[in-house]
Amino acid sequence: MAASRTIIVAGAGIGGLTASLALAKQGFRVILLEKAERLEEAGAGLQLSPNASRVLIDLGLRPHLSGAVTPEAICLMSAVSGSEIARLPLDPVTPSAAPYWVIHRADLQTALRSAVESCSDIELRLGCQFEDVSSHAKGLTVIQRSGATRREEPAVALIGADGIWSSVRHHLVPDLQPRFSGLISWRGTLDTTQLPREYTSRRVQLWMGPQAHLVTYPISAGRRINVVAVVPGQWNRPGWSEPGDGNEIKTAFVTAGWHAIPRMLIGAVDSWRKWALFTLPGNGQWTDGAVALLGDAAHAMLPFAAQGAAMAIEDAAVLAKCVGERQNEGPAALATALQRYARLRRPRVMRLQRSARQAGRIYHLAGPLALTRNLVIKAMGPKRTLSRQDWIYNWQA
Repeated sequence: MAASRTIIVAGAGIGGLTASLALAKQGFRVILLEKAERLEEAGAGLQLSPNASRVLIDLGLRPHLSGAVTPEAICLMSAVSGSEIARLPLDPVTPSAAPYWVIHRADLQTALRSAVESCSDIELRLGCQFEDVSSHAKGLTVIQRSGATRREEPAVALIGADGIWSSVRHHLVPDLQPRFSGLISWRGTLDTTQLPREYTSRRVQLWMGPQAHLVTYPISAGRRINVVAVVPGQWNRPGWSEPGDGNEIKTAFVTAGWHAIPRMLIGAVDSWRKWALFTLPGNGQWTDGAVALLGDAAHAMLPFAAQGAAMAIEDAAVLAKCVGERQNEGPAALATALQRYARLRRPRVMRLQRSARQAGRIYHLAGPLALTRNLVIKAMGPKRTLSRQDWIYNWQA
C-alpha cells in the first residue's frame, strides 16, 4: 500500500467507518485500525436526522439500512400528567430527500462495515490499536500494536476516530480529559409485542420530567422499541459503561412521581446498560500537522440534541472533502486541509454542544417552570417548534 495515498484511521465506530468510506471515495487508500477483536455494538438505538442520513445516502448506504424506521412525528410528553404537550409531524420523505431515521446502532454499524469490507481501497484491521505517531518530510510513520507485535506504517495522515477515551487525542493533548456531566444514561430495548399497540407507533416520544427525561422510539424495522432514560447519578468506577439494575431505574422514576405510562415503558425493559455521560470542550485542539480528531474524540457532547452520531458523520464528510481537495499537493497541503476541516466544523459543533446543554435543562424543569415550558411549546405550535431545528437538519457538506 503506497504511503503517498494512505490515510490511517484509528477507531472503527460509526465515525471511523464513515470517514474510511468518505476518504476512499476521494481516492485515498485507508487502513482502519480497531483495537477490539470483534466489532460489536451495545443493544441501543440512535436518531439520524436528515443532516446525517444525507451523508450516508451519498455514500450509497440507503439500500443497506432496511432496519431503519422513518418516524411520523416527534411527540413531546409530560412525564407528570402522561399527556401529549405537542406532536411535531415529520414531513413525508420523497425518494430523493434525506429522511429522519431511527435505527439500531448494530444495524448501522453492520451496514457501514459491509460497505467497508466490499471496498478494495480500505483495509480493516481488528485487534490492532494505535500506539504512536511521528512526522517527517514525507508524511507520518504510525506505530500500531496487535498483541505483542508492533508494526510501523507510513501514511500521509492519521485520523483519530477512537471515541471519547481516544488514544490519538491523548498523544496530541495528554492533559485534556473527558469531564463527567453528573448524568447517567440508561439504555435498553424491548420487543413491540410486549406493549399495547397504541405504544408501538412510528414516533419518537420525549418524556420530560423533574430532573430526568425518557426517550422512546422504534428500531429494527419496527420490531423493537429503544428506551433511553437519563437521570442524575454518581460515577466513581473505571470505564463509562456497565450493566444496570432494572430495579434501580424503576425506583428512581416511581420516587420522582412519574406517570404510570412512562413507568410502564421502563418496567417492560428486561436488560439495561448504563452509560456515564462525559463531555469534551469543542474548542480544544483537533489537529496537529497531519493528525486530526473527529467525533467524540474531538468534541464529545451531551446526547440531548440527538446529534452525537450525526456530528461524527458530518465530521467524516467534511474532513474527506477538505483533504480530497488538496490530496495532490504534498504533506504540507494535507496539514492545511485538516486545519481547514477543524475551522469549518468547530463553530457548528460548539453551537450544538450549547444547544444540547440547554435542551437538558429544559427537559428537566419541575413545578411552575415546567408548566411554563409546556405552555410556551403549545403556544408556539408544531410548525414553529420544529422549525427551530432547521439549522441542524438542513446542513449539507
